[in-house]
Amino acid sequence: MTWLQRWLVDLFNTLATIYYRRKYGAVARHLGRSPLEKEERQRSFVIIEIDGLAYEYLRKALRAGYMPYLSRLVMNRKLRLTRWHCGLPSTTPASQAGILYGNNWDIPGFRWYEKETGESIMCKLPRVVRAIQERIAAGRVGLLRGGSSYTNMFDGDARLSLFTLSALGRHRLFENVRGLGFLILFGLSPLRLIRVIGLSLWSWLLYVVKRFVAWIRSGPRKSKFTFWGPLLEIFNNIIFREVTTFSVMTDIYRGMPAIYAAYTGYDEIAHHFGADSREAMRALRGIDGQIRQIDRIRQLYTQHQYDLYILSDHGMTNSTPFLWAYGQTLDQLLAEHTGQEVESNGPAENEGLPEARFQFLLDEIRGLEERPHHPLPAQLLRMTRERLEARLLAEVLDGEWDLSRRESITVRNSGSLSHVYFDVAVHPMDLSEVALLYPSLLQALISHEGIGLVVGREGDDVVIASQHGTLRIGPNDEQLEGQDPLHGLEHADWAAGQIERVARFPHAGDLILLGAWDGERVISFEEQVASHGGLGGPQAAPFLARPPGDEFGGRGIKNSQEVYSRLVRVYGDYE
Repeated sequence: MTWLQRWLVDLFNTLATIYYRRKYGAVARHLGRSPLEKEERQRSFVIIEIDGLAYEYLRKALRAGYMPYLSRLVMNRKLRLTRWHCGLPSTTPASQAGILYGNNWDIPGFRWYEKETGESIMCKLPRVVRAIQERIAAGRVGLLRGGSSYTNMFDGDARLSLFTLSALGRHRLFENVRGLGFLILFGLSPLRLIRVIGLSLWSWLLYVVKRFVAWIRSGPRKSKFTFWGPLLEIFNNIIFREVTTFSVMTDIYRGMPAIYAAYTGYDEIAHHFGADSREAMRALRGIDGQIRQIDRIRQLYTQHQYDLYILSDHGMTNSTPFLWAYGQTLDQLLAEHTGQEVESNGPAENEGLPEARFQFLLDEIRGLEERPHHPLPAQLLRMTRERLEARLLAEVLDGEWDLSRRESITVRNSGSLSHVYFDVAVHPMDLSEVALLYPSLLQALISHEGIGLVVGREGDDVVIASQHGTLRIGPNDEQLEGQDPLHGLEHADWAAGQIERVARFPHAGDLILLGAWDGERVISFEEQVASHGGLGGPQAAPFLARPPGDEFGGRGIKNSQEVYSRLVRVYGDYE
């Protein structure tokens, strides 16, 4: 009986191999993508990214049975599951830049502002993402050199890129698949076409029902019901997903040396419904089916050996939007505590700051220092006074500031992370300068219960302040006043290092704000019920499922840049 079972399994595998060879061989010929000659690299890999899935919520999905195939791979020790840290900011641009190029320096969020040019950066525009890639890739070789990139932000020097932002507009979208390749792709697989249509209709109906119920229960202020929402979900969670899977399977047949495919459906749905919501978990069930298809051809088509990695670029934390919790946006809070100091009587009033006004501010700060229970940390007050006394007057009188731009404040939010920029100066401003120009602002931000941390610079030091204490990190030492402001965060030492690193980015905000974390939910500066970008909860703790063995070494990863360096160590020299 055992012999018969083995014979049947071997027969099935042989037939499946013949089927896949004929099917994907035909696809490759029609699309002009024939099998490649032997590459220099002896080992190849497929990386499947599940955008935004934290280690914590992956474990929950596995226990609840939403990802049965991945669960079998882990239980049978075909893959080893580990938790890692993507770094700050916990966003796709920073994480993918680290994974694909080993460099995510000066990517302070999903959105930021460049004061020297006045340009607001948002990592959804191909032109912007392409410029970022050119910068981070300078002098480096991408992880996907000669391979394929699907539905990513950066292409990693891939030979073929589809639905990858940095490659959009660089060539005609389907020039690699001979014009009508998109129709051929589905026409050669009618069952997949029927599946896509059916899933799209079902997803549309399900979305409409769910959003309508949410709209009835919570009202229009807390639940947006739009026409475009279902379309975006269908494209991200069904059409792109199916095209990506089919393309990866074709590339395995072709023997592409490196393949990286991202599935974004979970991230999009979790933002609207929650990281562990039923809707988000159902999206994972669909992705699990794609993993099964890819892994099946990887195992059956053995002419080219592939290692399989499944990972997420960052996690997600259930959140409460700042607007819902406090009845105003972060922009409105900032306006409330800066607008009262804005001059409105014409430019003559703003051309200088008289010495008498400096003296007034110094007297006020000395008075605050004498009050033992003032909400502003004593160290911050002392820094501000010393700055004023030492050199601030000379800087202003020498034209370092343009006080006519005092009203120009830019806020760029990335989930629970926010960068605040003051256009009064092109250079990154110190906290003491901010305190001078907007005397009530720092006090309002530090004491606000929705803001967990206020981060800024003072000379060569990075200052991290909360309601309970201040941590000052210098090049050679640290100074703590009061309670550690990071005490509520897991791995506080790691968090301090990541915050310091981001604060030293050239395009980080003059102030960096992180939403408060209460142990269950984080405050988001965007209207999202699950968010990422900052710290608190599992948003900075994604997962990595890797081949067994210790060659890669999955533990101890503190930033996505280290994923690149470990993969390079295993699969070849990219430097």
